[in-house]
Amino acid sequence: MNGGTIIGEVLRKHGVEFIFTLCGGHISPILVGSDKAGIKVVDVRDEKNAVFAADAVARMTGVPGIAAVTAGPGLTNTITAIKNAQMAQSPLIVFGGATATVLKGRGSLQDIDQMSLMAPHVKWATSLKAVKDIAPTLERAFRISQAGVPGPVFIEVPVDLLYDEATVREWYMKETGVDKSKAMGAKLLKLYLNRHLGQIFGGAEKVKFGEPIDSDVPDLDMDQLKEAAEILNGAQRPVLVLGSQTMLQAQEAHAIASAVRSLGIPTFLGGMARGLLGSESDIQFKHKRSAALKEADVVIVAGFPFDFRLGYGRSINSKATLIAANRSALELRKNRRPSLAIRCDAGRFIQALADNTPRPYGRWDSWIDECRQREDARNNEIADQAKLPASEYINPLLLCKHIEEVMDDDSVMVVDGGDFVATAAYICKPRSPLSWLDPGVFGTLGVGGGFAVGAALCRPKAETWIIWGDGSAAYSLSEFDTCVRHGLPVIAVVGTDASWQQIAREQVEILGTPLGTELRRTDYHKVAEGYGGKGLLLDDPEKIPQVLAKAKKLAAKGHPVLINAQIGATDFRKGSISM
Repeated sequence: MNGGTIIGEVLRKHGVEFIFTLCGGHISPILVGSDKAGIKVVDVRDEKNAVFAADAVARMTGVPGIAAVTAGPGLTNTITAIKNAQMAQSPLIVFGGATATVLKGRGSLQDIDQMSLMAPHVKWATSLKAVKDIAPTLERAFRISQAGVPGPVFIEVPVDLLYDEATVREWYMKETGVDKSKAMGAKLLKLYLNRHLGQIFGGAEKVKFGEPIDSDVPDLDMDQLKEAAEILNGAQRPVLVLGSQTMLQAQEAHAIASAVRSLGIPTFLGGMARGLLGSESDIQFKHKRSAALKEADVVIVAGFPFDFRLGYGRSINSKATLIAANRSALELRKNRRPSLAIRCDAGRFIQALADNTPRPYGRWDSWIDECRQREDARNNEIADQAKLPASEYINPLLLCKHIEEVMDDDSVMVVDGGDFVATAAYICKPRSPLSWLDPGVFGTLGVGGGFAVGAALCRPKAETWIIWGDGSAAYSLSEFDTCVRHGLPVIAVVGTDASWQQIAREQVEILGTPLGTELRRTDYHKVAEGYGGKGLLLDDPEKIPQVLAKAKKLAAKGHPVLINAQIGATDFRKGSISM
């Protein structure tokens, strides 16, 4: 049993279904071993997209996502995606290939100090030294990646630990020539190599596999729960804000949704929590969150840090009783100190709170009506703006309105971009829990292709939509090739306005120049066709229903499809840039 086979077996025992990769000589046995264990090997076109795809799987299933990349530049290509996963609190395990143990630091191909590179961006970084350590190290990596505040883990795997001992021994002797030399130096080198081989392969025949164990999740303090329930029971204008961390226990998503409905509080959803209550709910609101938070007397923020998205805590009424639930002790109090800070799993806190709080029985109806009036007013404004012409091109609000109308109830939305994507976020509604994928707090552009690959594999019967800006599309459009090769019929919509519009809007007004923000109206649909997908040009607002219907039919037949939608500029998001 070689190292690659051991890795495949441990992954299988921990419920892993996919491993994402871009091939390299340092990692081939990991891929072959995973394949033999029944794990689907998904090869992508850029290493960062292997990590983005693994991130999507982790978010949608709760099982740590797995990526394997080759040494040196293969690993350095992943840094942005790994950092994004760290900040999004996604549990990942990234295998990095490495030169043979005997050649470390001697100028071997692609040999760099990978540990120093990775350590700041992961929860744990380790380098394997012996075959017998592979299984226990990987089992520990599963625990660490999910414990407390989840995040990525890095395991460096030297190539000589992945092959069988006979093959490695043959390599060592052939490369050094010690078997053909009778010189004293050669004899000493052979002695050293044999000793080294004994160290890396010793005990490998006795490898044992442990059983998966539950991750270490902070326990909920029952006294704090009781206090939170009493505070909520006395509220007149409560508001609930749920963030991505609420969904870390992905298998409990529907129970969390049921708990939120039972609480009956006006609810705002962010990140992976979007879609938790479906596309429509009497207590779910998308607009005017700041207004509700300023008027609330009790605010519960679960799994959502007090960062720029909540005005660093200043968006919340200073006189309100603020309850925060978060796995992170740092995030509980960063920027705004809550009245009650509860360190626990946010999703389980919501479930326990619902179990310990009387049903509202209409007591908050007038408050909910106030929030609904603001919501309806904003929706009406958006609908009116969608009717306006956008020069000679398509109004992006109108396009998003049509997308919202035709998406299947069983759909996953992957969003990757700035202005066009943020516009879509106002209009397009996630249909169900775990059906919305955005970068997270890091705001990374380029997640689209990798996220879509992971999402389509997790939900093969669902429509997977990528909403792309024309700027962000170029980062990962090559993954259309991956979608074609692996039979993933995604539907991508590129909002082409020939601009980095989110930047340009403010830059032109303040600095008087579009410098660096101008693009071309590139034929992205032809690029998709070049990769083997189907491309559709949409340049007439009257043809929106027809083109969307054609895209859905092509996807239903198994084809990845890209709609190159020519959109015009609007003032819809004027003044909305975040820094």
